[in-house]
Amino acid sequence: MRDLGWIGRRGVMRLLGFGGAALAAGLPEKVHAASSGGTLVLGVDISDSITFDPAREAQYTAPLTMRAAYESLLTMAPGDYLTVQPALAKSWERTPDGKGWRFHLTDAKFNSGNPVTAQDVKWTFDRLIHLKDQPSQYVTNVASVDVVDPKTVDVLLKDPTLPILTILSGVNFGITEQKVLEPQGGTAGTDALSADKATNWLNQHSCGAGPFTLVGWTRGAQILLTRNPHYFRGPVHFEHVIVRHMGDSATQLLAIKRGDIGAAFNLIPEQIATLKDDKRIRIEGLHSLDYVYMALTNEPEYNKALAVKEARQAIACAIDYDGIIEHLLGGEALRCASFIPIGLYGSTEETTKEIGWHQDLDRSKQLLQKAGFPNGFEFKISYGDAAVSGLSYAVLAQKLQSDLARVGIKVVLDPLDQVNLRTQYTTGHSQGGVLTFWNPSGVETDQWASASVLRVAKRIHWSPDPALRKLVLDAAAEQDVAKRTALYVDYQKALIDQASLLILFQPIYQFAVRNTLKTFPLTAAGWEAELYLAAPA
Repeated sequence: MRDLGWIGRRGVMRLLGFGGAALAAGLPEKVHAASSGGTLVLGVDISDSITFDPAREAQYTAPLTMRAAYESLLTMAPGDYLTVQPALAKSWERTPDGKGWRFHLTDAKFNSGNPVTAQDVKWTFDRLIHLKDQPSQYVTNVASVDVVDPKTVDVLLKDPTLPILTILSGVNFGITEQKVLEPQGGTAGTDALSADKATNWLNQHSCGAGPFTLVGWTRGAQILLTRNPHYFRGPVHFEHVIVRHMGDSATQLLAIKRGDIGAAFNLIPEQIATLKDDKRIRIEGLHSLDYVYMALTNEPEYNKALAVKEARQAIACAIDYDGIIEHLLGGEALRCASFIPIGLYGSTEETTKEIGWHQDLDRSKQLLQKAGFPNGFEFKISYGDAAVSGLSYAVLAQKLQSDLARVGIKVVLDPLDQVNLRTQYTTGHSQGGVLTFWNPSGVETDQWASASVLRVAKRIHWSPDPALRKLVLDAAAEQDVAKRTALYVDYQKALIDQASLLILFQPIYQFAVRNTLKTFPLTAAGWEAELYLAAPA
């Protein structure tokens, strides 16, 4: 039986498939036993990963790797997603003029051994903002990032009342080393959109201050990380981490049983059940802040029926939400009422019961009549060749197809490569419904709410009422917790009525972990696990 906690050099090379290139990238001649290093191997469906450039990444599984390779100014502790914790910043306070936040840096070093400086922080943010990729949209409220001294940096805001600290805990704001990235084509200039050429290099390397260094990625195969000897927050127990792509949950199940991997991320409930009596393996889980939703276009040129609100509401009333959770997910999921996951402001299980959509076939038929489609209509659901919480999008799409057929709505299934799906969706070219995910880049309620009425709205060709956008701004700026919560409930009611973004489930993640791992801390903060805290038994 192969032991996950450590494997021999030959075993590492077999698992990697990198050959001699992996050695050149930093794999040592000898991999020691777990007590002094060793290799942690994870089984994960990473089919959606397309980049590991923090300023460009916007996918589901990549944050696991990026969290391991980069440190942000702030972070969050597993289980506490309302309070920020020190990371590269050891302390912070409002700037003297009250227009932003001043951060005091700790004595951290990059994986190169060079110290993290305020100039690196400024350069990182300037590059991210000027690249104008999706992560830049999270910090549109940042007016400037200014160096005060080598260990002090100010983040000034356009509107100082809006939140920023929780946003900065996200992996997209991992600080990169200017001296390393500039020679690889990185630029923080205003022309970065066209001039920056560093992404290809960042897809195979990293220049962060995280516990590990990215030294290789083969798309659809694996990711290799090696320990950063300069990591500042304590010992890193594993010398190497291999993230193996396993798109099939049955493959993950076999691998965890054999000991080829230390943790399986994508098992379905039936497979989890088969492991509960296996004394070599334990099941660890947590309530996630992720969810899977269906986005419906409002563009009449794409689908005339979906452009009618009552037709979209008819879809919402026809979906068997409880069946998805109970029968497809084994009860291991929740459902938030709208675009804010349960656990953040204004979103609870009770809120979902009170204002969320529920299956009501009679009401669905009445809404179809009102929409002018008494006999139903046809639309396409696009989805990727991937899975979330062990449930494949294909199975979910088939369930929706069956549910909607009960009221005369015909669903045409449109499976796509996960990357192609995301490209089609984010560029606004999806012509029906899209099954996709949302997971946090930084745990701030406004990131969900503002996105829904800005960039997500554009993707589905919806122009929100200005009053709704103002409501979102007011909620983000409100300092009174009770008032802020009430405003977010009002926002959710408006989004529910719009019926363009239908939340299907919020998974309760269950990971199978071999007992050769003493600790394997999970987190709902978007990066799934704190790999530097993983330790062998």
